[in-house]
Amino acid sequence: MPLTEQYRNFSDLQQNEVEGQDYRIRSREGTTGIAVVAPHGGRIERGTSQVTEAVAGQEHSFYCFEGMKPVLSTNKVLHITSNCFDEPGALALVSRAKRVMTIHGARGNEVAVYLGGLDLDFRTQVIESCRSAGFDAGDDPSLTRQGMAAMNICNRGITGKGLQVELTFGLRKQLFDPSACGTQWYPNNRFRQLIRCFSDVLRETVS
Repeated sequence: MPLTEQYRNFSDLQQNEVEGQDYRIRSREGTTGIAVVAPHGGRIERGTSQVTEAVAGQEHSFYCFEGMKPVLSTNKVLHITSNCFDEPGALALVSRAKRVMTIHGARGNEVAVYLGGLDLDFRTQVIESCRSAGFDAGDDPSLTRQGMAAMNICNRGITGKGLQVELTFGLRKQLFDPSACGTQWYPNNRFRQLIRCFSDVLRETVS
């Protein structure tokens, strides 16, 4: 994540960036009461849009705020911290959800899934599911990425507690072919294994 945020909230961003040119928003309402959200998708935190869309499938609600700037490094200015992410469509979608999962990309070459957010039971279930498939998963060790604030987008669903998933850059490079230095990212079998880990837990929640 960027060390500093250029925009304090969506209103600030909207005054300086052009939708359809610098960023886009994609969303779809599901039928299960679960929302899967990527607030830093597209070229902001690469790979998170693909993971979010795959986890949501056709049944869960889906939301992606995506950077579109042609120069990759310039997309970092579109990063609004999760505690301040207040794009109206995102807030409306998560406010109707009983369970919210947000997907993020973390820095670091370690290959790991870090979990945060206020839904401790949900977090434990996902950790166990990921570990059973051979992924290194656990509570987020970063003091700035734990997703414990009530205003964090992951915690703004009906229950007031959700799950924040951080996928390290090292892990994301392993989920796609060719490597992350390429311009196109193609999901591979490891990607599909991770999606099943998340989807299995969500399926148990719905049933």
